[in-house]
Amino acid sequence: ARTKFKLYKNSWCCRCVQGLKGSQDVLNRPSFVLAVLLLWNFGLLIVDHVHFQYNGFLFGFLLLSVAKHLQSQHLQGALLFAILLNLKHIYLYVAPAFGIFLLRSFCFTQDHRDGSIRWSSFRPLRLLALSGIVILVFAVSFGPFVVMGQLSQVLSRLFPFKRGLCHAYWAPNIWALYNTVDKVLAVLGVRLKLLEEAELPPASMTGGLVQEFQHSVLPSISPSITLVCTLLSVLPAVVSIWRRPRGSRAFLRCLLLCALGSFMFGWHVHEKAILIAILPLSILAVESREDAGIFLVLTTTGHYSLFPLLYTPAELPIKVCLMLMFTIFSFTALGKLHRAQGSLLRPLEVVYLLGLVAVAIACEFIFPLSPWQQKLPFLPLLVTSVYCAAGVSYSFLRLYVTLLRSDEKPKQV
Repeated sequence: ARTKFKLYKNSWCCRCVQGLKGSQDVLNRPSFVLAVLLLWNFGLLIVDHVHFQYNGFLFGFLLLSVAKHLQSQHLQGALLFAILLNLKHIYLYVAPAFGIFLLRSFCFTQDHRDGSIRWSSFRPLRLLALSGIVILVFAVSFGPFVVMGQLSQVLSRLFPFKRGLCHAYWAPNIWALYNTVDKVLAVLGVRLKLLEEAELPPASMTGGLVQEFQHSVLPSISPSITLVCTLLSVLPAVVSIWRRPRGSRAFLRCLLLCALGSFMFGWHVHEKAILIAILPLSILAVESREDAGIFLVLTTTGHYSLFPLLYTPAELPIKVCLMLMFTIFSFTALGKLHRAQGSLLRPLEVVYLLGLVAVAIACEFIFPLSPWQQKLPFLPLLVTSVYCAAGVSYSFLRLYVTLLRSDEKPKQV
């Protein structure tokens, strides 16, 4: 009996040792790495638990919808995304990806050998089913407002064009760069006596107010211009997924490009919208070395751009520690997953990311002690927006490069 007990006890000891040994290699498991990248995402932690929002709940609907489509359960995915749109209309950013993907991959059931569409395979009943789901969800959501005659009031609050091109804190997109160039040109124009300072519009762009404003030198941007720019920025991705769907990876890439294109060129974009691209990119990052490199640049840059949301001194150690933990895990885990394929980052990308450290030290520690704090209180926000906009723009272009490469592969076969 004692021998049996010892054998039984030793067998459990062996299982514990095996479990401990396996836990040391947990970073080699893509499923575990992906779970951490999604559930412990730095941006979600500070936005939902410190800045007091509810983005995690919404991203749950988004990821569930994506998962249903990847499992070919398209009607359930369409239902979840329609509900998501009625919960938060910002997800219109990725609606083109969902719409074209469903039309191409669900309503058309067959392709030619070269991947082009077979028009005779169109199934109108599937289109009717999708349309019925979307119409039903929107009817339940907006029906009461239509009955009460308040639909115009709802729409005016959903699309507040009077709030101006940029948020009080500029999101790191193309308009942050545009505003900065306009400011630099205005200052140079005054100093070179090419412009009269009295004739320039007031510096409302850097006043921290949510309102419409006019640019000083460059042409002012209207909502219609941002709409055209956004549509042009996502058009190649949408056309690509229409021509050759190429499965779940292409769908996710199109979704990312729609999210980033809307973030880069949209009207009054909030800085938190960068999470719409960061979270889905986590899925591709655990599968591909190139996508992992893009993810590291985008997530580090995008997460740092959220720092100004937590602006009190007491919150500084919280956001620094949380971001360091998540960033170190991302670099370590993705590096182990793709170590056989070489380095994830290029030398210039490493230099750029190290520059974020210098920006953080200058904005968080040096600037508050300098005399510029009283004269130029908006300067740290401007520097953060501009520097991060460069990284987000770079990631957007790299994602498009990978999309174009995938389009060229069928032609080379």
